[in-house]
Amino acid sequence: MKVQLYNETPQHRDNFLKLVKEGFYDGLLFHRVIRNFMIQGGDPTSKNAKPGQPLGAGNLGYTVPAEFKPNLIHRKGALAAARQGDQVNPKKASSASQFYIVQGNVWDEPNLQMMEKRFGKKFTDTQRRIYTTVGGTPHLDGDYTVFGQVVEGLGVIDKIAAVQCGPADRPVKDVKMKIYVVEK
Repeated sequence: MKVQLYNETPQHRDNFLKLVKEGFYDGLLFHRVIRNFMIQGGDPTSKNAKPGQPLGAGNLGYTVPAEFKPNLIHRKGALAAARQGDQVNPKKASSASQFYIVQGNVWDEPNLQMMEKRFGKKFTDTQRRIYTTVGGTPHLDGDYTVFGQVVEGLGVIDKIAAVQCGPADRPVKDVKMKIYVVEK
């Protein structure tokens, strides 16, 4: 996959680039995979994790302040920062290292309207067009920072999302990552 990072979210962009350049992500796992939703990785404890070892709680000891931008949405291929839940993280600060890439679903208009009522959101015409054609996870908009977009290799998301998973949505066979920077 090739991902373009957004300048509109400079703290997330710069933190991610720093970790990539340090080789932090090399050998880490996509430790949480939920078909038609997302693939998640970046837990530092996933490197050399034993089969069946619970993952997802690892962190780097710091967070990144939320950078919500209404135009950066959870369309298919969105790169976004994972975070702890609202009850322990009311400012919605992002994990320093854990991220997810959206697979999502294509939504129809009645379901988008139901989602607006359920989550108290109002989708723009542009968001509606994207979510009814490309797909995504619209209910996450405004709650998690989107800081990039897959621009090549969307099919790789589908391949990872299709792997067999065990407890806690961890793939039965490890799916390791290697991330590097390609300068323009």
